[in-house]
Amino acid sequence: MSRGAVVTGLVRDEVPKSMLNRERVSKEVNIVHGSVEDYDPVERSINEYEIEIVFHLAAQSIVGTAVRSPMSTFETNIKGTWNVLEACRRVRTVKRVIVASSDKAYGVHERLPYTENAPLQGRYPYDVSKSCADLLAQAYFATYALPVCLTRCGNIFGGGDLNYNRIVPGTIRSALKNQRPIIRSDGTLVRDYIYVRDVVEAYLTLAQKMGDLELQGQAFNFSSGRLLSVLELTEMILELLGRSDLKPVILNEAKSEIKNQFLSSEKAHACLGWQSKYGMEQGLLETIEWYRAFFEDESPP
Repeated sequence: MSRGAVVTGLVRDEVPKSMLNRERVSKEVNIVHGSVEDYDPVERSINEYEIEIVFHLAAQSIVGTAVRSPMSTFETNIKGTWNVLEACRRVRTVKRVIVASSDKAYGVHERLPYTENAPLQGRYPYDVSKSCADLLAQAYFATYALPVCLTRCGNIFGGGDLNYNRIVPGTIRSALKNQRPIIRSDGTLVRDYIYVRDVVEAYLTLAQKMGDLELQGQAFNFSSGRLLSVLELTEMILELLGRSDLKPVILNEAKSEIKNQFLSSEKAHACLGWQSKYGMEQGLLETIEWYRAFFEDESPP
């Protein structure tokens, strides 16, 4: 919007506390109510609003939810992706499509960091759904020359995420409420974390440059390059909040999760000139301030 774009979003559920509503973003964009699992509203939103650039970000993105309900996850992440791709193929206004894949699409590899030419071999429900969605996008490029690119990001964090079973918002909420944070795993899982502002810049940079360069059909990893175990990240958040006294509760009950995952962003650096601009501490401090304001607004007078 700040760059002069007319934005249209497909929204499934009304979430009053979401950023879309809380910060009145919904007043500045066109909203189509529907779900990516249903083809008709997907095509209608792209066709009637004459969309030129499509960012396919819709997904069931919680690993635990995918384990409990694989069918709904496959419906959203796989069927939803082919619905978007098919609608983009049929609506001739579309000039560029960016599909959000994930580092989870790579699955388990002994050799790390992941590079873009590593095979996609998801094993668990969420990972498999992202591998499939990624391959579908590649198929639409190879078969129909659909102008599509793929993004594979590490674990994204930032303000506005109301899924408190994720480690960053969950730990911040616990600390602000004077509670010990919960770690579902044993705390040793190593992940690649990236601040949401870096991710937004990555998407916009790719959307701009894929029209100028011969990048269609390609995938790009986006990473901060900062590797942390879940326990290290939790302790970093507590320290930034001045609550190192709150020792995490380690449940060690997480299942169907990959032990270590991290990405190489060398291709994005070389082809797009993209670099992560936000250090981990800076991103976390901005995120903490967002949640602090959010919970203060929620508090009774």
